[in-house]
Amino acid sequence: KKEEKTGKIEVDKVKPLELDIDNCRDRIVRLTVNSSHMGDAILDTKGEKIYYQASFEGDYDLWCHDLKENKTSLMMKGIGQGGFVADKDVKNLYLCNGSNIKKVELGSRSTKNIDFEAPFNYKPAEERQYLFDHVWRQVADKFYDPKMQGVDWEYYRKVYEKYLPYINNNFDFAEMLSEMLGELNASHTGCRYYASGATLSTAALGVFLDPSYEGDGLKIKEIIKRGPFAVKKNEVTPGSIIEKIDGTDIKAGEDYNALLDGKAGKNIRLTIKNAKGKRFDLTIKAISQGAQQELLYKRWVDRNRAIVDSVSHGRIAYVHVKAMNSESFRTVYSELLSEKNRTKDAVIVDERHNGGGWLHDDLCTLLSGKQYQEFVPHGKVVGKDPFNKWTKPSCVLICEDDYSNGHGFPWVYKELGIGKLIGAPVAGTMTAVWWETLMDRSLVFGIPQVGCRDMRGTFGENTTLQPDIEVYNSPEDYITGHDTQLIRAVEEMMKK
Repeated sequence: KKEEKTGKIEVDKVKPLELDIDNCRDRIVRLTVNSSHMGDAILDTKGEKIYYQASFEGDYDLWCHDLKENKTSLMMKGIGQGGFVADKDVKNLYLCNGSNIKKVELGSRSTKNIDFEAPFNYKPAEERQYLFDHVWRQVADKFYDPKMQGVDWEYYRKVYEKYLPYINNNFDFAEMLSEMLGELNASHTGCRYYASGATLSTAALGVFLDPSYEGDGLKIKEIIKRGPFAVKKNEVTPGSIIEKIDGTDIKAGEDYNALLDGKAGKNIRLTIKNAKGKRFDLTIKAISQGAQQELLYKRWVDRNRAIVDSVSHGRIAYVHVKAMNSESFRTVYSELLSEKNRTKDAVIVDERHNGGGWLHDDLCTLLSGKQYQEFVPHGKVVGKDPFNKWTKPSCVLICEDDYSNGHGFPWVYKELGIGKLIGAPVAGTMTAVWWETLMDRSLVFGIPQVGCRDMRGTFGENTTLQPDIEVYNSPEDYITGHDTQLIRAVEEMMKK
């Protein structure tokens, strides 16, 4: 009303926020009673209670931590994940997950869905123009090299922008953005399009089928270890024929995959005739294609470990680093420092086909231990320090498709002089990426935002990492299962 009378806009002064930062480190409290995947959190108006989402046994649950009483309690199970917005008094929380809004009533500990409509006038051509401008600006502002690796980024904006009027779908739009981003000659970039739509996941059975078999049914050539047929005793062996899936006959030459659609993780009934001619029904839980790929990965690691044991006569340990993440590090740590491997003379750290992450320093610290004492009760050596590091010789196996931190780890390993790199050269792709989901959430693009530069001023990006001992696996090696690189690594470690 004052503004209407005086024509002046008055802004209320906001008192400066005063934080009590003395001894703040002594006031750190743990919110969760279990190690969990965390969702959003919100503090009440008095600063006494914090409500948060946490998941450690399935869906996200709602928890409350009383900061005054230092107590944590479970309020509601299975509320789902999303962003929290509270009402004025924090008596109700509104959970927004991108497509739905759910009201969480804290007093009654109940939820209800909030119906809403949000119609808008969709203008795809204008939206793509905006997204194109946004991608171009983000890269210009955040690319790790402010000189854009010598690329005239303004010029390429004009080159590719002229195609926008002729693009009418996100598949082509993502392809065009990828072409533009490719002009930077950098890793960790490009645009991805994720098409929406319901799909049925085709289940897998955990077996290799005999491709030479031409009769009715599916002839099993190999049962994959740890798969559905390997978890309990049964009469299925190589040579058995799967005749029916859930009662439907499998005819020669017909595609059987439709019988497995949508059945991943579900029980299916198979009619089987085993190698002895006995026919019977067997119920197994089918697995996903991804789960079967994991079984094949473990099968490959088992094969490599067996080769190392055979060639070295049990003297050399073998571990594989699947990815540069926490799970892979825990696996390497537990295998490398196991009772079985501690007594071996050296280790081959295989990181071939590693897609990256952020683990270079952890792995190099683990492999660079220097023994400084032994534990000797009554004249018997029972241990040594450091107990949590590898103190014996090692080498790292590398190959052409190691990427990102799959380049960074062996580079650091070589730079610190821990041991030798054996295998094929690795392309220079050591940058840290930021993948941004756009306004249209079916589109994601990447910016190599952080470059890794050595103490000589050289960036890892576009700098090929050369092995100390260059060895290639030939196409024939892949066909026959022979591993020239691995055997060469064993021979090198046997010299230690």
